[in-house]
Amino acid sequence: MVLVAEPAIITDMRILSSLALALMMFASAPAARADDPMTTLRIEVKTLKDRPIDRAAVTVDFIEGRSVAKFGKKIRKHWETRSNQEGVVKLPPLPQGKVRIMVHARGYQTFGETYDLNEEEKTIEIKMNPPQAQFSVHQ
Repeated sequence: MVLVAEPAIITDMRILSSLALALMMFASAPAARADDPMTTLRIEVKTLKDRPIDRAAVTVDFIEGRSVAKFGKKIRKHWETRSNQEGVVKLPPLPQGKVRIMVHARGYQTFGETYDLNEEEKTIEIKMNPPQAQFSVHQ
């Protein structure tokens, strides 16, 4: 003898289980995101004589770190901006971890370095070098 449940009961159980699953997901997501440590990053682009460089192209790539909100998947973030007249770049809060900062400015060598962000606020001062003389074997 086979017992078959009524279709109305099965549908009600599916709705209740779906509702419970959705409630658990929404309840856990804000708590996980609130636990992610973030860093407010400020970058100052200057010459070797401490003069600000305006309109320098700054690229920030988030290269290492993990997020609980994404269930352990790697976070990949990318920001591109330019420095203001005071040579300052302010970025929105970034997840803590390793970032690669690249700076391009007309009349200066390209700068690139990796930094570890582990504080709530961090200011990075970047000194741009003037271009080197072109090297030739024939001289």
